[in-house]
Amino acid sequence: MSGPVRSGQVAAAAGVNPQALRYYERRGLLPEPDRGPGGHRLHPPGTVAVLRAVKTAQRLGFTLDEIAGLLAAGHRDAGLARMKLAEVERRIDGPFAARWSVTRSRSSRRRASPRGDPAERR
Repeated sequence: MSGPVRSGQVAAAAGVNPQALRYYERRGLLPEPDRGPGGHRLHPPGTVAVLRAVKTAQRLGFTLDEIAGLLAAGHRDAGLARMKLAEVERRIDGPFAARWSVTRSRSSRRRASPRGDPAERR
């Protein structure tokens, strides 16, 4: 999209409802848009990309306050993003590591037990 974009178009392209746009403006995640001659809210072309990034960050576990901080900091300070990424990776790895450990434990017990023991065949 090039040039200013109406709120409905931005919302549809980003997969959010128009009320979400206003909420994100109030929270400081998006700048308040200019108004066109007819009073329509006109967002800059990059708004859709920002909204998609916000929604992705939310799915990864960032709070809106953290997202606002990241947007305000831009590329100057990636420390918060790195810390949050490490936290997300720990949350993802935790259940997989536990399952891998249980599976490995079962495999080693099967190899160590006599073949005739029905309790170990599960």
